Amino acid sequence: MTENKKSTLTKKVKKEKVSSPTSGFRVIVREVVKDKIALTAFILIVLILLLTFGGSLFLNADKVSETNIIDAYYSWGTAGHFLGTDDGGRDIVNLLIMGSRNSILIGLGVTAICESVGLLVGLISGYYGGYIDAVIMRIVDFIQVLPAMPIEIVLVSVIPHYTPLNLVLIISFFGWTSTARYFRAFVLSQRERDYVLASKTSGSSDLKIMFREVLPNITSMVIIDVVLMIAGNIGIETTLEYIGYGLPPTIPSLGTLIGFANDPVNVVSRPWLWLPATILLLVISLSINYVGRALSRAGDARQREN
Repeated sequence: MTENKKSTLTKKVKKEKVSSPTSGFRVIVREVVKDKIALTAFILIVLILLLTFGGSLFLNADKVSETNIIDAYYSWGTAGHFLGTDDGGRDIVNLLIMGSRNSILIGLGVTAICESVGLLVGLISGYYGGYIDAVIMRIVDFIQVLPAMPIEIVLVSVIPHYTPLNLVLIISFFGWTSTARYFRAFVLSQRERDYVLASKTSGSSDLKIMFREVLPNITSMVIIDVVLMIAGNIGIETTLEYIGYGLPPTIPSLGTLIGFANDPVNVVSRPWLWLPATILLLVISLSINYVGRALSRAGDARQREN
């Protein structure tokens, strides 16, 4: 009898280890380390974050945006400006540091809101199913068919006292729907599992089952979606800024610098205005993409283990 109890307890412990968030994190680390390209991309992301956020600590945001027409259009390496200056005499290196920080912060802010709302909606919709799922999905469908970019441009144009927070909220309003669908699919696959049915039988509340039982089993999926969504949201902010509907004019971003490429003269004669920001955005996007691929493989491995 004692041996049977020990055997049952051992099986339960093993099952808990497989479904725990810690195991999922270990699978992710293993996949990233195993893929040398993904590991290099991860190191590049860390370096970019350190340079942008660390470098911005030594800069005054107001002085970075100050114009000095006398120093306008210095080429790279001229008069102490490593990457030259723009049409207002502002140092490109300083603009690149502050602009990267602002674009990344916008991406992180939008991702935080979209992931929180999308995860909550996906959990509720997938867990309960039935009429609740049908109503929620119809709302999601309605928002997804709206022309997001034109509406965002209109809102940016008409909102008085426009701030970066307004931009984050505007982008987030359209961004959470795909996240909700993504997590709903995984929750639907988990709701009929034995551990969920056992928790229901034992009298556990729905909230406890959703957040203590189901959520830990999709943790690796959450991490994958967060990483990939950051890149997408940075791209959305950069696109809006490039066409003139992003952050307020006094706040630099990667889109501000890339926007100089709208002028053919700048493209041919002043590449220092837009090329560094373009390369940096490309490196950020590709690095996140390679890390995302490794995370996807980790997620597949995690699902097979479950």
